[in-house]
Amino acid sequence: MEDLKEFLDFKVNQYNQPGFIPNDPISIPHRFSKKEDIEISGFFAAILAWGQRITIINKCLELFELMENAPHDFLVNHQEKDLIRFLEFKHRTFNSTDTLYFIHFLSWFYRNHQSLEEAFLIGQTGDVNAMESILTKFHEKFFSLPDAPSRTKKHIATPARKAACKRINMFLRWMVRSDENGVDFGIWNRISPSQLICPCDLHVDRVGRKLGLITRKQTDWLTALELTEKLRELDPVDPVKYDFALFGLGIEEKF
Repeated sequence: MEDLKEFLDFKVNQYNQPGFIPNDPISIPHRFSKKEDIEISGFFAAILAWGQRITIINKCLELFELMENAPHDFLVNHQEKDLIRFLEFKHRTFNSTDTLYFIHFLSWFYRNHQSLEEAFLIGQTGDVNAMESILTKFHEKFFSLPDAPSRTKKHIATPARKAACKRINMFLRWMVRSDENGVDFGIWNRISPSQLICPCDLHVDRVGRKLGLITRKQTDWLTALELTEKLRELDPVDPVKYDFALFGLGIEEKF
């Protein structure tokens, strides 16, 4: 484990750098400076993050162009006629029905709350293992409006369905982690970095298995927990920093 920690710490330092930003979906929230815009753009970028990274980035740019590149202002001030422009927006299986409900919920939420962080605090227990409760309660809150379409629920994963929740965990990493390298934002402070769960995407999963950090055969919520517990042995305060190492090894080095 000491050798593995030394190796992965080296890889974290290699990939947790400003040069990582332009080719990754995290570049989308980095286009904004207002806290609410960072939250909103980061949330959409994470949820839409499947497929090739360049395609994800381009679809996000298209989406925020429809919001006049001022997502928070659009959400709280738009008129119903302004929603017509979203009827043609689509990314893979995320279609206009999903887009319009996301806008509907976020508009309602930001008219009543200062920060999207508040939606993730409903299940916060303060315990290091609180993330299952946090994500489950967030999913329930997000789809609590009366007209929530059933089809849209698949786009936000929940531990209640045993999903690995890789995209929402990635979003939380962006919002919660903070260091001097400036990739992650660290604009939320009521969730601890020690509570985060490592986003278990295809590349992280593959590298994690090769390094002996994952033994579970399938990839689901329990797999994400297993990986994170191993990473906590390397750094209990900031285990998810190793996402940079595992992802970089997988996508850049084909480890």
